[in-house]
Amino acid sequence: MVVHEEGEIMQTEQEQDPTMGLSKCKGGHLACVDCRVERPGNQRQCQKCECGGGFDVRNTAVDSVLSSVRVECPHEGCGLYVTYHKLADHQSVCPLAPCKCPVPICGYEGPPPAHYHHISTAHPMPVHRIQYGKVLQLQVPLSEPRLLLFAEEDCRAFFLVGGVLDIGAPIAVSVICIRAGASPLPHYLAKLWANGPPGEPKGTIDAVKVEMEVTSSKDPGDVDVQELTFLTVPPELVAGAKLVSLHIQIDMLTS
Repeated sequence: MVVHEEGEIMQTEQEQDPTMGLSKCKGGHLACVDCRVERPGNQRQCQKCECGGGFDVRNTAVDSVLSSVRVECPHEGCGLYVTYHKLADHQSVCPLAPCKCPVPICGYEGPPPAHYHHISTAHPMPVHRIQYGKVLQLQVPLSEPRLLLFAEEDCRAFFLVGGVLDIGAPIAVSVICIRAGASPLPHYLAKLWANGPPGEPKGTIDAVKVEMEVTSSKDPGDVDVQELTFLTVPPELVAGAKLVSLHIQIDMLTS
């Protein structure tokens, strides 16, 4: 346990958690909340007092000491100190919580910003940089419609994944943000559309478009498809080509 040094600025909640700390009986004997809750009903009375009695009085002095104890998040690069009993809650939403590589069989796990370098050097998957609010045009191979998008603004990695169920079936494409699934703001909104070959006679281009809230996951290669929204590109829009022309815009939502 790492105790925060006096005078260092804390980026955490200061209030005490009413479900944590110590209580005492009228005789001054102490019991923690977990012990009081987990013991059978007939043993929740103080066993040291002659007349028994419950642990009904909060020990504010000890609570004050416990609330001043901070531990550092163990995730690489985070460095945030939180009240020790809130560490698990923080780790579940930490923006630097380790995430799995989306490439099947690969056992790599690391913070989201590290996936850009990992995939660039360890896998043949295409990697593209994207700016929030701007359209990026992509040529995605129908044989393996997977690639990584990296936003430098907040070092966020997005996994674009798709597939074709059968010959002549449409291609379905979606986007997953590589981060803890319960992450707080910001959230992300993606707009995807696909253009077909120029039509006749006026050079018009058929298109399909979808707007979706981006799903977040620490295991992007194993997300339930029912949790995703897909852009479905009909076969006639690719006209036998090996590539599909996709446009994507990702917006960062802070409220």
